[in-house]
Amino acid sequence: MSDSVSAFVSSLETGETIAKSIESLLHGDPEAIRPLSVEGELIHQLGNTKAACLVSKLVLGEDAILDVASIQSLVELSWTKTCWLSPICVLRPRTAKQVAQILKISTFSRITFAIRSGGHSPNPGWASAKDALLIDLGNLNQNSVSPDRGTASVGPGSKWNDVIAYLDPFNVTVLAGRHPNVGVGGLILGGGVSHFTPEYGLVSDTLKNVDVVLADGTIVNANAQQNADLFWALKGGGSNFGIATRFDLQTIPIRNIWFESNLYAPGQAHALLEAFAKYQEIEDPKASIILSLTPNYGTVGLVYSAPVERPSVFASFYSIPVMQAAIPGTVGTVLQLNNVIASLASPIPQRQVAQHDYRGASSKVDAQLYKSVYDFWVAKAREVGEKTGSNATFVLQHIPKSAVDIGYASGGNALGLPRETQQWWTSIMDWDDQAHDDLVRSIGIETTAKWKELSEKSGLDNSFIYMNDASRDQNPLGSYPPEIIARLKAIARKYDPQGIFQNLQNGGFLLKDVL
Repeated sequence: MSDSVSAFVSSLETGETIAKSIESLLHGDPEAIRPLSVEGELIHQLGNTKAACLVSKLVLGEDAILDVASIQSLVELSWTKTCWLSPICVLRPRTAKQVAQILKISTFSRITFAIRSGGHSPNPGWASAKDALLIDLGNLNQNSVSPDRGTASVGPGSKWNDVIAYLDPFNVTVLAGRHPNVGVGGLILGGGVSHFTPEYGLVSDTLKNVDVVLADGTIVNANAQQNADLFWALKGGGSNFGIATRFDLQTIPIRNIWFESNLYAPGQAHALLEAFAKYQEIEDPKASIILSLTPNYGTVGLVYSAPVERPSVFASFYSIPVMQAAIPGTVGTVLQLNNVIASLASPIPQRQVAQHDYRGASSKVDAQLYKSVYDFWVAKAREVGEKTGSNATFVLQHIPKSAVDIGYASGGNALGLPRETQQWWTSIMDWDDQAHDDLVRSIGIETTAKWKELSEKSGLDNSFIYMNDASRDQNPLGSYPPEIIARLKAIARKYDPQGIFQNLQNGGFLLKDVL
């Protein structure tokens, strides 16, 4: 035990004074923390976790949070109450080296950990862990741009609104999440949809390099020249391979654009879905749409990546009567669009709505399929809403063939998408009372089943599930082609031979769950 403790403490590279304190702590209570072989039974006892937190406190200092009140306030930064689980400590690293030290502590003690970037997932256990370690990457939020303005380096703890604001003075931007408050890390590792995806691909397709801390604490670069297999896997493979501490993204030379958003009466839903399908048939990569329907109104956001007023590509929408202009047609900057969306999407106070869920499905393009599934969804959403006070949305996301082709041309990504235009559907559900969890979640569950049923019947099926829209019981990795899964598993074994991220990571869509 003494030799193993000494080797562990030495690996932390803390300096002599802290190293002596750690050894004293561990030798003073030899049962508090102990290493196990990977084949051994995983230890989840509270004593081990507390000892790991105490060691982390010695290593990280004030960035290891152990007191209950501070832990709770940090936990509640996550978007939804379903992720307000209670870790024993919250660890807030500021450098890649500190991330490596945390992983070494977790691995040595066999303690479960969760990783939080933006904390926007509603899935219990994602970005949260009861009686375990929560690794909060919020302090890794540094942004920079290269001298030629061709590369933006962003930290996994950044929010997209901060990234866009930082880049605006340089007259460039990056593919970013369409909701300003979404975190950088999770969006990129799941693929990432942007306003400019039709023109430039998924967010992960613009990656040039990723700094990654592996399970054994090694810090590596992953790019097309170094660790190229890991680089490919990180583009859509999720949190299965390491902890990313910096993303280098290709910038795009877009600043001035046109955008507009309108509200429509619920009776216009079919007309909007027909207009959306017509738009999907037109090849104009500068055009992007967000279509969101609720039982009470519909919202259509139009974005064009050039300062062209009322682009003709959106003509199918212009003849539909508008109930209210949410954002009048505007020629402005990407930052202005971002700020307007942020002002319209201010979060509902947690005291009013505490529970959230979303769910994903996809299909080929077809207006009648859209309308049939919408009719099923809206009846269910109204029925459940009357019983529970819940809110629900029906969202279609346009993924054109152009975006898919860019992914393959830029070295490929892990999603294995079919080379065709498609739509990725999601429903976001909000409610207050935990007693209504199953009933409200049934809106999404039953609608995804309806997508499957009707799309298969009409030959319009696309089995892909977008990871960043997937609910806790879905298996997005399982929707990837079998050869992709086999490759991802081989890469995971190569870079994490002990299976630390599969066995100690709490939550996330993990390869171990894909048969």
